[in-house]
Parts: sequence; C-alpha cells; structure tokens
Amino acid sequence: MDSRDVLIVGGGPAGSSCAWALRHSGLDVALIDKQVFPRDKVCGGWITPPVLAMLEIDADEYASKRILQPITGFKTGCIGAVGATQTDYGRPVSYGIRRREFDEFLLRRCGARLNEGVSLTSLKRDGDWWIANDRIRARVLIGAGGHFGPVARNFSGKGKTAAVVAQEVEFVMDAGQQAACPVRGVMPELYFCPDMRGYGWCFRKGDVLNVGLGRADSRGLPEHVDGFLRFLTATTGLSSEMPAMRGHAYFLYGTSRRKVVGDGFMLIGDAAGLAYPQSGEGILPAIESGLLAAQTVMAAKGRYSQAQLEPYARELERRFGAGGSDWLTGIGQALPQWLVRLAAHRLLRTQWFVRGFVLDKWFLHQ
Repeated sequence: MDSRDVLIVGGGPAGSSCAWALRHSGLDVALIDKQVFPRDKVCGGWITPPVLAMLEIDADEYASKRILQPITGFKTGCIGAVGATQTDYGRPVSYGIRRREFDEFLLRRCGARLNEGVSLTSLKRDGDWWIANDRIRARVLIGAGGHFGPVARNFSGKGKTAAVVAQEVEFVMDAGQQAACPVRGVMPELYFCPDMRGYGWCFRKGDVLNVGLGRADSRGLPEHVDGFLRFLTATTGLSSEMPAMRGHAYFLYGTSRRKVVGDGFMLIGDAAGLAYPQSGEGILPAIESGLLAAQTVMAAKGRYSQAQLEPYARELERRFGAGGSDWLTGIGQALPQWLVRLAAHRLLRTQWFVRGFVLDKWFLHQ
C-alpha cells in the first residue's frame, strides 16, 4: 500500500492549486482524478487578474501557447429587453480561457504524484489514516472533486441543498462562423433573466465561442435557455447553429450544508460550495480555498485533528463572509415579479448601476 502525507481527490483548479502550494513543503502529496487531462469542462471560462497573481502565472508566457483573451469591457442587458449597456474599462480587467488548457497547465506544474484516470471507489478511516481504493493511505484527505465528487458526498449534511444549474456550449468556430459572429473578444455579453435569478453569456476567445445560461432556480431551465438563444438570434444576429449544450450544477457560497473540515480532511472549491453568490464564479474561490488549505496543512505540522485544521474553516468565513444569498439571488423571491422585472429593465440600462454593482462589485470584485 502506498503511504502519502496528503491525498487530493480532484485535479481541477482547487486541487492543483493546493498541490502547487505544497510543492516545497516537504510533504509527499498524491493527486487522483477520474479523468485524463486535458479534458473538457463545462464552464464559461474566464478569470480575473488576481488568479494570475495568486498562482504566479506569467500572462505572456501562458498566452504564447494557449488562449488568454483580454477582456476590457462588457455589454450588459436584460433578456427580452431592447438595448444594452456597454462598459469599457480601457484595460484588461479579466481574461477568457479554455478550461481544458488552463486546468491541464495547472495540473502539470503542481508537483504532486499524479494518478489520472483513477476513480475513488472506496474510502475508509483507519486510525489517523484515510485509506483510498484499498491502495493509497494518507494522513490528510482533501476533497476537490466538485459538489458531486465522492469525498464531498461522504461529508454531505442532511437535507437538500439548492444548487445553481447551468447549460453551456463551447466550440471552435469555422471561418464562416468567425466572420459572422457579432460578439467581440474584448467585450463579452451578459444578459440577466428578467426575474434576476440568473444570467446568460456570450464569450468569444479568438476562434472559440462560449454561450451559456445559469440560474439559481432549476425549474424550467431548458425553457429559459431556449428563450435566451432566441433572444440572442433576434437581437444580436448570433447564429442559432451551434453544438448541443451540456449541463452542470454547483453550490453558491453559504448554501451548502457540508462540513468543510474535520479530523484529517478538508473540502475545497466546488466540493465546499464556494462559488460567489453574485456571479456564480467558481474558479477564483476554488483557487483561494486550495491555497488556504495548503497553508493550513503546513501550519498543522503533522497534527491533523479537526482542531488543528479548523483555522481553514474560520479563514474561509473571514474571506468570503458568513454566507447566505444576497441581492442577486434573493431579490427574485423577496419582491413581486412585476417590480423585479421593472427594476431589472431600468437598472440594467443605467451605467452607474451596471458598472458600480454588476461589474465592479459582483463580477470583478473591485
């Protein structure tokens, strides 16, 4: 049986960032993932500059072999409404990426012993050790496999938790599609649902286009997606001919009932339900949680009881707040629908609100 200090289950940004932060710690770190990288990942695919800074990624070096689309502004509106608000920052405030490229880049440099194409089929506790697949034992177990991941399910709280649901498609456009595409790479387009319980997006990254819609309410998602696509075709001229969409789901921060820390284990990223409630963004909080988990493991100095790992949970709360829904996810339930729709239509056509709240606060975290 292989013995390791740390076993990370999940090779996405949370897991690979945690392993990367432990690379000089002297700890023996193993990482397993059921997929073989590169692999496709359902995601809008955009990151903010803090992601590059936290992970010490040189933007020019990364972009020399991969897509890193500078985003200098946004076009923002409401589905079903006429007109949209354009906001131009005059400098890159975000970057479009392809998750299959970004995730593999992070994984290959993380420094852990990689076990790709390996599913976690069994997990048990044996004294101070975790035994995975009756083959690997580790003192610390870190669940980074998303909210459907096997480690996260093992520590799920009782009762149902509402998740954000989304459908998305990303594909390489042919020459004709590129010429006809109305979406500019430097200015992605965001369109909110009239009830303010979700939004759709169009991101262009060179010759790649990503279109999707996510909602905090799973009811009628296909109908909302169909309505969004019809709206895009009618108002922007975007062609309706594109591959079929794929679906995914995840928890917003403050909605998950899972324990994020216990004796010898921590949950990070989507496994812990850390996506920002305002925008649904998951990459930045996943990376932050991975780095925080690594710091906690190193500070524990070989003692991995819940008491020693509890600072991780306290730091998450300090960083992200006490949790719970906020204006974007709660307004649709707190006010009458006619008032919500009126407010959405008017506010999303107001520059000060779009820039000051929707973009600067919710999406860019400025």
